[in-house]
Amino acid sequence: MAWTSRPDNAVKSGTSSPARRAKITPAQAGLPTGARRRVAGLRREEVAVLAGVSTEWYTRLEKGHIGGVSEDVLDAVARALRLDDDERTYLFDMARSLRPGSRTPSRRRDVEVPPRVQWLLDSMTMSSAFVRNGRTDVVASNPLARAVYAPMFGSATVDRRGRPNIARYIFLDPSAPDFFVDWDAAGSATAALLRAEAGREPHDWALRELIGELSTLSPEFRGLWAAHDVLIRHDGSKRLQHPDVGHLELTFQSLDLPLSGRAVHNLIIYTAEPGAASEDRLKLLASWAATRSRAAEPTRRAESP
Repeated sequence: MAWTSRPDNAVKSGTSSPARRAKITPAQAGLPTGARRRVAGLRREEVAVLAGVSTEWYTRLEKGHIGGVSEDVLDAVARALRLDDDERTYLFDMARSLRPGSRTPSRRRDVEVPPRVQWLLDSMTMSSAFVRNGRTDVVASNPLARAVYAPMFGSATVDRRGRPNIARYIFLDPSAPDFFVDWDAAGSATAALLRAEAGREPHDWALRELIGELSTLSPEFRGLWAAHDVLIRHDGSKRLQHPDVGHLELTFQSLDLPLSGRAVHNLIIYTAEPGAASEDRLKLLASWAATRSRAAEPTRRAESP
């Protein structure tokens, strides 16, 4: 079940879904294979046997009735479905959120980024760095991040405060595939990050609205959301086609950033390999960013009380 314009239904779909069963063959699960199978993946009754539960109970689980399920049973289901660490975490997060007495949907207040975090970002003059929340809102950034991601910061998809949302830019800005060289991989990772956040915070109305908007307006997102992939951490390399300096090949690292409240925030740092052509291009962007930042400083001082 995909999260379409009624995202409240999608919270109940989870990783233990037909989409997940379809990815596992009987041979992979150690079950006999017959010549007259109608589906390539596992049947519900086969997953139930592997998990040591009844087919009726497992069918209820697939429909979202997992709020009162014990962690031992969830662990058995996770093993039967061969969930990886991120998917297992998602399943347990979702079960906790659906227990009786859990919170009703609400509009979660955004956590303000402390000045010390902004000072940290600004001190990274040769690294592009920003803070992202679980909904992929960019809530703080340094000048080089704004230079590297200039198309996203200048996109019509930014909010009223001028803050970009990575998912909105990737799926709703027609220029995003030109900026992200590996746009398919970026889209898949972003949808999977949002799926993980849905497991942690299924009662967050802003997240529900974002998923509903993307599902309504982007066929690509609808397809990726229906895959039920989950991603909690996202590190690796990124290839960008920057409108000013050309091709950038950067490595990035995601670090958990503990802030007040329940919200999950990540510090994302982009760097270039020393001696590579991308390092020279990143240095050029850093020089431009520093010049613009110094030019804007008198204006910021004049606006401060």
